[in-house]
Amino acid sequence: MQTPDADALGLVDGYAAEIGALGREIGLPFIAVSADLSSPDPMVDAAGRAYAETLFQWVDPKLEYWKDRGFALKSPFVQAARFMAEPFYYAQGRLMTWRPSSSLDAIDATAATRDHGVGSAIVAPAYLPGGVIGAVVWASPDADLDVATVFAAWAGPLHARVLRFMSAYHDARGELPSPAALRLTRREIQCLKWAAAGKTDQAIADLVHISAPTVRFHLKNAAAKLRVVGRSQAVREAAALGYVGLGFNPAPRGRVGT
Repeated sequence: MQTPDADALGLVDGYAAEIGALGREIGLPFIAVSADLSSPDPMVDAAGRAYAETLFQWVDPKLEYWKDRGFALKSPFVQAARFMAEPFYYAQGRLMTWRPSSSLDAIDATAATRDHGVGSAIVAPAYLPGGVIGAVVWASPDADLDVATVFAAWAGPLHARVLRFMSAYHDARGELPSPAALRLTRREIQCLKWAAAGKTDQAIADLVHISAPTVRFHLKNAAAKLRVVGRSQAVREAAALGYVGLGFNPAPRGRVGT
C-alpha cells in the first residue's frame, strides 16, 4: 500500500463533511460508514481519527459499532448491502428500494429498530474495484418519517456522493487495484474463465485447442499480472475485476467438459 497523500486525504474529509450535511438536510442525521464490509477497521480522517468518533454520530451513542468486530454479521443493513448494489431504505421494519426485490424481502430487518434504535434509514452501498463493498447509512430514530418520499427524491444523489466518497477514500490510501501493467490477453482470460468453471488444465487444453503446459503458462502469467499466487487466487482476482463472472461457464449450451 502506498503512503497516503495528505492533499487527497483532506479532499476525502471534505466529502465526509458533505455526507453529514446531506443527512441533516434530509432528516436522517445519524450516520454509520464502512469503507469495506469485510474489514473491522473504521474509516478514519486525515488525522487518523475514526469518523464515527468525530464527524458522525449514531442513533444509540452507546453502540460503538466500529469497535465491534462482529457487528457486520448482525446488522441487517450490512447483510442487505452484500446483496443489493442499489440504494435501499428501511421503514416500518422492512427494507425496500425503487422496485420489488426478493433479496431485500428475504432479510429480517426488525433488529434495526429492536436492537439499534433505528426508526427509518437510507443505505447506499458502494461496489468498488477488487470486490470491495463500502456503505453509508443515514438514519433517524423517527419511525414516522416519510422515508419513502425522501428516498424517491434523494437516493440517486446520495448514491453518487457515496461512490465518490468511498472511491476517494480508498484511492488516497492506495488500497484499490491499480491498472498499471495489468492487461490480460484474450487467451489468459479464456483460460481463467474455464478455470472458474471448474475445468482441469487438460480439459481447458482440449476445449481451446492448446496444450496443458500452455494452459498453465497462461494461468501463471495471469496470476503474475494480477499480483497473486496460484490458480484459485488468480480466478478470484479476475472475477473481482470483471474479467470473469463468478459462476460463469463459457461452454456452449449442451456441451459438457471434464
